[in-house]
Amino acid sequence: MKTVNLQLSDFEFGELGLNKNTLLFSELIEIIERKITKQSLKKSMQVAEKYGLSKMTKEEIGDEIKAHRNKRNNS
Repeated sequence: MKTVNLQLSDFEFGELGLNKNTLLFSELIEIIERKITKQSLKKSMQVAEKYGLSKMTKEEIGDEIKAHRNKRNNS
């Protein structure tokens, strides 16, 4: 097994929610993936709010998807 040393600031350490100084690479990847997923979700929610998409009903969303698929399939 190889060892990799990684230096993080105290802020970065806290931002990633790390609570131990030694972890497997796979654990670090999982933590970073969760952080990126949360950031992406937050950004998506902000965009949806900005353009009024967050107020759409499930039926309206379904209709938009169907319209897009029909347009794509007919062109």
